[in-house]
Amino acid sequence: MRRFAPALIGLACAAAAWATPAIAYEIDPLTRQPLDTALMVRVRPQTQQTVAVPTASASLNTADPMSGSAVPQMSAIPREQVAYAGPYGAGTIVVSTAERRLYYVLGGGQALRYGVGVGRPGFTWGGVQTITMKREWPDWRPPAQMLKRRPDLPRYMKGGIENPLGARAMYLGGTIYRIHGSNEPESIGTAVSSGCIRMTNDDVSDLYTRANVGTKVIVQR
Repeated sequence: MRRFAPALIGLACAAAAWATPAIAYEIDPLTRQPLDTALMVRVRPQTQQTVAVPTASASLNTADPMSGSAVPQMSAIPREQVAYAGPYGAGTIVVSTAERRLYYVLGGGQALRYGVGVGRPGFTWGGVQTITMKREWPDWRPPAQMLKRRPDLPRYMKGGIENPLGARAMYLGGTIYRIHGSNEPESIGTAVSSGCIRMTNDDVSDLYTRANVGTKVIVQR
């Protein structure tokens, strides 16, 4: 019986820690060496009720359409309007990977600045893309590249509070990358994704109302 104790304890911990992410170490696609940072994909149970922290845009609908419960919004990085002296015009999205910030250029020397999560080492990228599609509470189909690295992931997940894409997603060109919400708000400001740009559900909902299909997105390393 003693030899089964660790397994039983592990099951009990899994049941109690509803927010514990699934972790797996991957291979850097450039060096083919094991990455030091684990990829985290979190799935939240539908029965968990979480109260959103009120924000300036609390009227935005970030409640899960399936369960009616709110998705966590808390982030240590406030959304704010800041001075902007960059070369890009109003309506452009500029992502600074190094800074872990996203700027939506307002024009007149101003921009909205959001905290974002970015790709971890080996999965950063840069370039110019456009938003080609927008979805509210998007379904998730992990791309083939991710499934090859993580065969344990589901092939399809319906949109909702459990979904890693969160409340909104904006798809970038013909790439596998998106600007999307997250059910891991504590990951905002870190480098843990497989290349997508993560935002809190409140922030991505705000950006979603401003950015249209065709919006230019500049990703700077």
